[in-house]
Amino acid sequence: MFDLGRTLLASVQRMPEAVAISDGERLLSYQAWQDDILRAAAGLDGLGLKLGDHFVTVLQNRYEAATLHMAAQIAGLVITPLNWRASAEELDYVLNDAGAKAIVFEDATADIIDTDITRINVDRDWDGFIDRLPADALGRATVVDKSLMLYTSGTTGRGKGVPRTQGAERAAALAHVAQNQYGRGEITLGVMPLYHTMGVRSLLASVMINGHFVCQRRYDPREALSLIAEHRITNLYLVPTLYHDLLASPFFADVDTGSVRKLGFAGQAMTDGLLQDLEAAFQPELFVNHYGSSEIYTFTIEPNAAAKPGSAGKAGLNQEIRIITLDAAGPDELVDGQKEGQIIAALDGDESFSGYWNRPDADEKSLHDGWYYTGDIGYRDGDGDIFVTGRVDDMIISGGENILPVEIESVLSLHPNVGEVAVVGLPDPRWGQVVTAFIVRRDDVGQEELDAWCLQSDLPPFKRPRGYVFIREVPKSPVGKILRRLLVDGEYTVEA
Repeated sequence: MFDLGRTLLASVQRMPEAVAISDGERLLSYQAWQDDILRAAAGLDGLGLKLGDHFVTVLQNRYEAATLHMAAQIAGLVITPLNWRASAEELDYVLNDAGAKAIVFEDATADIIDTDITRINVDRDWDGFIDRLPADALGRATVVDKSLMLYTSGTTGRGKGVPRTQGAERAAALAHVAQNQYGRGEITLGVMPLYHTMGVRSLLASVMINGHFVCQRRYDPREALSLIAEHRITNLYLVPTLYHDLLASPFFADVDTGSVRKLGFAGQAMTDGLLQDLEAAFQPELFVNHYGSSEIYTFTIEPNAAAKPGSAGKAGLNQEIRIITLDAAGPDELVDGQKEGQIIAALDGDESFSGYWNRPDADEKSLHDGWYYTGDIGYRDGDGDIFVTGRVDDMIISGGENILPVEIESVLSLHPNVGEVAVVGLPDPRWGQVVTAFIVRRDDVGQEELDAWCLQSDLPPFKRPRGYVFIREVPKSPVGKILRRLLVDGEYTVEA
């Protein structure tokens, strides 16, 4: 198998003059970008970094971030990207945990940098950093060497380092190309952050197919629409929140988005209402629901998401999936038929990681007998397709009944006056928890109307919300995941 450095070099030889990357007014062919990547690899050498060393980046989705990612693959270094909105405390934790030898940042993130290790500010030092003879056009790593280390979101504590090999990263990128049916020369909106598995996958897949990776430094719906029109972007791979904001933009109707023929989403479930809206707006040739994680890129793939709302589909090309009972003592205790259980994924798949960085406690919790315990709850329908119904940690137990938020959120999302919805269980002295819906209104709607909506749906009456809170916005992580714990903790603003 090729390592990722060799993968890049092969793509350059294949189509040296094809457009590889753009960022604002900067637009580079594969040959020109390779030259910059090899100069950046030489720059990393100049910092004294050796094969297997970690360096941390705190960058937006810019040309320099993508260039450093590929330079790390050539040099055999472990790029360790961190959310550019991170706090100084989070950065210090990652620098120490990873044993980083250098940090690369920009003016926008300079305020959180307080360290004695080697520092490079790309807004000030970049020209000097790459002003040198390029490194040899030869990958130094093998497929078993580490490519990068992502940090999980850490919503319940410190983020966990997820080291991934070059072989696993390449296998995941190849699967991404196949499962999203990308053709040579696809034009991709590069807005999912390169500290997140979706952003990394978009970049590597684009390199493999001699695609054009269009950097968008931070997400803005109006700018995204402008980039779609300017570059004739052919595919979007986003979290549902970004799709919601794109459609909600007042500029959407005035922009020609006809070049976009393939849609993909991941990161969280997409509500039925948003699925319908996207299908109508884009009429895509392919609409993929990708279900996976940082640890194992692909769990399952549903290639026709709008036709089967809620379906996560079947196991990906490099994976085997099981559903075991919630109280299972081992991976062989499978559920009967279509019952709900915990979803687990094989650790010997080509895309899988082998364990967390310096976290034996996390390994003990999630890795068992060759299987990764996802923490997700779901079931298989009669067609064998998997439906993810929630997280073990998100389970609402009300009056002794187990209730998961996703089903309720999908029902409420179909109401024409509901913009966004998140459902949680709030503490209650009688019921233990009471199902509560937090609503961002699209237009005027009240509790009585929404309760009647739920009662006339297929939602079992005991699952319908007993409380509604109308808020200005649903709290989310930087990559758009709903942060339910903040709703439980009262960290939201009630709509006036």
